[in-house]
Amino acid sequence: MRIFSAIGRWILESRQNEAAKIDEPILFSAIILAVFGIIMVYSASIAFATHDANLQNSYYYVTRHVMYLTVGGVAGIIAFYAPTNFWRKNAVKIAVFIILLLVAVLIPHVGKTVNGAKRWIGVGLLNVQPSEFAKLGMAIYLSDYVCGKTLSFKRFWNDLFPVLLAIGSVSALLLAEPDMGSTTVVFIIALGILYMADIDKKFITGLTLIGVIGFVGLIIAAPYRMRRVLGFIDPWQDALGKGYQLTHSLLAVGHGGWLGAGLGNSIEKLFYLPEAHTDFILAIIAEETGAAGVLVVLLFFWIIFYRGFKLIGNEARYLANRQFQSLLAQGISLWFFAQALVNIGVAIGVLPTKGLTLPFISFGGSSILVSCIALGILLKIDYENRQIKRGVAI
Repeated sequence: MRIFSAIGRWILESRQNEAAKIDEPILFSAIILAVFGIIMVYSASIAFATHDANLQNSYYYVTRHVMYLTVGGVAGIIAFYAPTNFWRKNAVKIAVFIILLLVAVLIPHVGKTVNGAKRWIGVGLLNVQPSEFAKLGMAIYLSDYVCGKTLSFKRFWNDLFPVLLAIGSVSALLLAEPDMGSTTVVFIIALGILYMADIDKKFITGLTLIGVIGFVGLIIAAPYRMRRVLGFIDPWQDALGKGYQLTHSLLAVGHGGWLGAGLGNSIEKLFYLPEAHTDFILAIIAEETGAAGVLVVLLFFWIIFYRGFKLIGNEARYLANRQFQSLLAQGISLWFFAQALVNIGVAIGVLPTKGLTLPFISFGGSSILVSCIALGILLKIDYENRQIKRGVAI
């Protein structure tokens, strides 16, 4: 609980010192989502944790979830105290480090295979998922690369090829795991940052077309992806096979109705819905709190997105030498909101199944850690904006 006390003191100090004030709606929204996540992770995992022969501890997952949040909170505070120029100065090093991590996870006996995918590297009690770090790394690298440049097709090899190389390398390594969900989010982050930068719009259009064609090609080329898409189109046709996870997610959403069945009253978490406390926790939220609960969750993500993208990002854009901070704030805000929309879309059956967590809520150490670091950076950008506007040196 010390981390929450530290956050409380941080908020109190920011209110007492107007020059040090941070964006409270964003911070409070993230804290509310995290606290709600603790409740829902416990509710969604209690049956499995209690009856698993290797665990037999109803608090197994929620205890680890709180530990991840504690580590993430500390990391987020450290990130907040680092000047944002630190990330810009080390953008290339961060990108190289991320690529090395993505390569390492594919090496036998280094990367851990779970459900046929190599996405984790064991580090002590934590299983590090490089794909989560790739999202933040890509946002930092691209925000730095395009900053202050007028990129054009006329100088393709000098201006635009490095962008394609970075996006292509990270995407190829993510797909090799395979992790198409994270690849999609990284691509959305990249497109968002490039669109907000001063770059030839023809390039963005071409990159979007390449992404769409590649996305369709990957689905056609991989039978298991094709089965997922077919299961998404008509999950009830094979409800016990390729449509199993989605049908049970939809049953959870339907059971919840508008106001939900009540906290702890989910049926689908009782060994019916796989990944109930991770990728499909939104289905349990919908079942226990109803559509109203899902809309409230989406509202808090919207607050983070709107204030981060529209207010913090745009404010930094009009301050001297703050384009990097502007693009990074908008990239982080877009990432949170896009991933939340994809996760919700999968749970309610409007998007094909992807292995993506719900930021700040789903169980998962790397997701929590990286989200907290990104949140700290976003709040630091706002803090520096306020300092500069008041004439305080940073």
